[in-house]
Amino acid sequence: MQSSPEKFPNITLEDDRVILRPLEESDYNNLLPFSLNEKGLWFYSLVRPEGEDGLKNYISIAMTEKAAGKEFPFIVFDKQTNEYAGSTRFYDINFPYKTLQLGYTWYGKKFHGTGLNKHCKSLLLQFAFEQLSMERVEFRADARNERSIAAMKSLGCKVDGILRRNMPTMEGDVRRDSIVLSILKDEWFDGVKENLKKRL
Repeated sequence: MQSSPEKFPNITLEDDRVILRPLEESDYNNLLPFSLNEKGLWFYSLVRPEGEDGLKNYISIAMTEKAAGKEFPFIVFDKQTNEYAGSTRFYDINFPYKTLQLGYTWYGKKFHGTGLNKHCKSLLLQFAFEQLSMERVEFRADARNERSIAAMKSLGCKVDGILRRNMPTMEGDVRRDSIVLSILKDEWFDGVKENLKKRL
């Protein structure tokens, strides 16, 4: 079933810490310092915005998928430091089934452990459940990525299971196991939202 691009106007999400606005081609310049200087950020990613060409490809793919109604990418701006911090997106958007995935999330190293991610996820989850009326928001990660998995669990995600060797990696013949986690709409309203708000 197809997604519905019209359901995603050029939304901007904001709270007292962060602004999430639609990623644009011109954001190449805002993200380039990360691509040139912090290449280790994407070790577990298959699409890596490393270097000038890598970043151009990364943004081009995001724009193409957005135009098709399959994804909605954001650039992250940290109001506390007055700097661009990274990127995140909704993807695998399925309006008929009321599901989507939240991922492709990365931040520069100086923003790790600052609480920025929780502000971003709070805004994104609230929009998904309360504006888009999603029933399920899914998260996936390389099962070896302990940092990412811990961050998702801290949001209130529950582990659904492991998809064994479901994706290739940049390591040649190695295929990854992917861990699948999720938050359901009733879980959001029954406690996840309030617990997350308390931690902001």
